[in-house]
Amino acid sequence: MTHVRGALLTAAGAAALLLSACGSQTDGVATPGATTPAETPTSASTSASTSASTSAAPQPAGDVTEPGTKLKVGERAVVPFKYGTEKTGTIAITVTAIEEGANADLVKFGDKARNITPVYIRVTVENVGGTDLANSSLSLRALGADGKGTGVIISGDTEKCESENAGRDFATAGAKYETCVLQGTPTGTKVGAVSYDKGDGYDKSPLVWQG
Repeated sequence: MTHVRGALLTAAGAAALLLSACGSQTDGVATPGATTPAETPTSASTSASTSASTSAAPQPAGDVTEPGTKLKVGERAVVPFKYGTEKTGTIAITVTAIEEGANADLVKFGDKARNITPVYIRVTVENVGGTDLANSSLSLRALGADGKGTGVIISGDTEKCESENAGRDFATAGAKYETCVLQGTPTGTKVGAVSYDKGDGYDKSPLVWQG
């Protein structure tokens, strides 16, 4: 998956939504997803605000969830985590909800978003290893009913789905933050699951949460 700013990359069968925000103004181009799954969908990123909270009883850093594990919404997975070139650690991911929004939620993205349904993935992230992971962020992917990518990836925010990065205090075992990952699907199709596919092993055998 390629993240871009200020440019649009297209792939066969893929759809992308490019957005560029400045204050309250948002300009962008949206292309509805194809009905067949994309091999390499593209995405765009916007900046996110930060927040965090703390909690007790962290899980041991060595007790990680095996790649390919199937989970239900609300279940917790522990994974090794790398952010950038220097920050590494162990985090816990709990997908708490997978919600489909209304196309009207994407009005700021322009007319070409009219055939895209937003998907809101609500998630809690916990610092398990206790290393400094401040300002890091998490990437998740919506899957269609066939278990493959929806063909649409949106990165950014809506009023109903605000993306958050880890706060400055996300540097101790037990620290937590909550965020919403914005994804999309062609109108008329359903989202069946959510996957995490970052890091060794998970890139080939992702973790999957189903409702």
